[in-house]
This record gives sequence, C-alpha cells and structure tokens, in this order.
Amino acid sequence: MRNWVMTVVCVTVALLVVGGLRSESVLAQGQPGEAATSTTPRTSWGDPDLGGMWDFRTLTPLQRPAQMAGKGFLTDEEAAAFVQQTLQARDKDRRYDNPQLDVEFAYNQFWWDYGTTITEDKRTSLIVDPPDGRIPGLTAEAQGRARVRNQRPVTERVVLGSPAHGPEDVGLSERCLLGFSSGPPIVPSEYNNILQVLQTPEHVVIFTEMVHEARVVPLDGRAHLPADVSQWLGDSRGHWEGDTLVVDTTNFTDKVSFNGGLVGRGASGETFHLVERLTRVNAETLLYEFTVEDPTWWERSWTAAIPMKTTQGPIFEYACHEGNYGMTNLLTGTRAQEP
Repeated sequence: MRNWVMTVVCVTVALLVVGGLRSESVLAQGQPGEAATSTTPRTSWGDPDLGGMWDFRTLTPLQRPAQMAGKGFLTDEEAAAFVQQTLQARDKDRRYDNPQLDVEFAYNQFWWDYGTTITEDKRTSLIVDPPDGRIPGLTAEAQGRARVRNQRPVTERVVLGSPAHGPEDVGLSERCLLGFSSGPPIVPSEYNNILQVLQTPEHVVIFTEMVHEARVVPLDGRAHLPADVSQWLGDSRGHWEGDTLVVDTTNFTDKVSFNGGLVGRGASGETFHLVERLTRVNAETLLYEFTVEDPTWWERSWTAAIPMKTTQGPIFEYACHEGNYGMTNLLTGTRAQEP
C-alpha cells in the first residue's frame, strides 16, 4: 500500500513541476447545470481551470427509489423529510444473525460519510437519463447468461458477498486495490468521497481519495490502445469541448465489474464504454457527468450527473487495514472451520 501511495505522489509531483500547474483564476458565475461561460476560471495556458479538491458526498441516490416513481424533483418539505429519514435510518446499528455478515456489515453513521444533504436541485436520482431515473433493463443476452457465483469477476464476487475459494480468489476491493467510489465511473459511496483534479497543458490527472486511484489522461489526441490491451481502469483519452473536459475510456479488463460491482453488476470490460464530462459551472461547483453503455448488458446507455463542491481537503491516505492483515486472518479462520 505504501508503494502505491508513493507512486501517486511521484506522479502528482512530476505534473506539478513539469506543467507549472495552475494560475490565478477569475471565478465564474452561474448555477449547477448551466453551461459554462467565458468567465470560467482559466489556467495560465488558457484551458478551463478544473483544478482543486471536490467533494461529491450526497444523500441523493444513484437510482430513483420505487416510491418516488414518476417524480423527478422533491419539494422543499419533501426534501427535508427525505434527508431526516435517510440520516435516521443510517444511524441505526445494523445487526445480522449470520456472524460473518454481522462482522462485515455492522456499520452505522459513525463510520459512514455520505454527507447530510441532497443535490441543490432536489433531484430524486443522480441518473438523469433515462427519464425514469433508473438503470435500464438487461438485454436478452444478459438475462440468459448463467450467473454462477464462481464465474463472476473477482470484484463482483466480493461486493455481492460470494465467498472466495482461496487467497488467489479474494477480490480486489477486499484487498483494497480497486472498487467502491473510485470508479471509473465515480459514484458517491460510504466514505472518502473526495476528488482532486490536476492539470497541465498535455494531461489531466483525476485522483480519488477512495483507494487513492490516479488516472493520468492524455489530451494530445493520441488514439486508444489496441483492442487486445486491457487495463484495470481502462484507457482514458481526453479533449475539450468548449469549457467541458470530455474523457473517453475503453479497454477495460473483463476481470472486474464496474465501480466495484455497484454500477456494472456484470457488464463486460471488453464491451463497456464510458464517457465522462467535467464542467466548472461556477466558483463552487464542478459538474461531473458520465454516460455508460454496454450493448451486451443493458438495453440502452444511461447517464448520471453529480455536482461536486469545492473543498479545502485534506485528502487522506486510504489506509485499508484489510490489505495488511486480512489475508492472514481469512486463512486462519477458514482453517479453524475445517473438520
């Protein structure tokens, strides 16, 4: 874990030194969801300034809850009631009869950091397309696939609770290497919901506090890697469309389901395509949008929009203890259960 952190630090420092990262900016005006204007903050080389730390905590769910079907936005009174109910529900101790689940999932609001508010526009879901705020249905091909647990991608097995068969089979999220809110795509999760953007004229670094993932995105127009080359975080290429940074990512490995299983739930890395859009809509807000598609899994593409608020940080090291002693304890416990 320490070596991984040092790698990220070295990449960041190199970009700071080589790129001469940021200049003084003129702050933009506007509201979330509005197109950026000529008053968008600029770097010293003229690109829109997206740099800084951004907090994407929110109580707004990714998908619209069933009880809110047909309702895109909440009133002030409904929003206040939803926030109160959500916080109360998450502040209760969760206990399970199954000892393993009781240890793994005995969380409450002390541990979680979802935030205490919903989006300013009081949307009922982060998904904005389809209009019903729900992830589209599965294709006939996907519905017909055999979903045998030991055939699932490694991260999906962990997130969905499937047991590992041995140390080589323990999921990447349990090993604290990939998963949760780190993406891509980035979706609010239980904690570590901070994003940092670093810029040079040739690259943008998208760095997440969760699992300290760092994606270095080239802006020079180079082509994607050959189709037979896959990567854990995919192959990202960026370009500017007006004041919006567009990041196109392909070449994901088929060994993972996306966002630690929270988004993809089985979508194939070989056919998964992600487009992210980052827009500085005002001094306090970075609008992060993503569109995902996988024609072998969903009936259509779908899009989510997540407003991120500026924060002073700091970003903390994701010190995940399971990566240090979890494997030893896993093997010891299993041996103790064996006859």
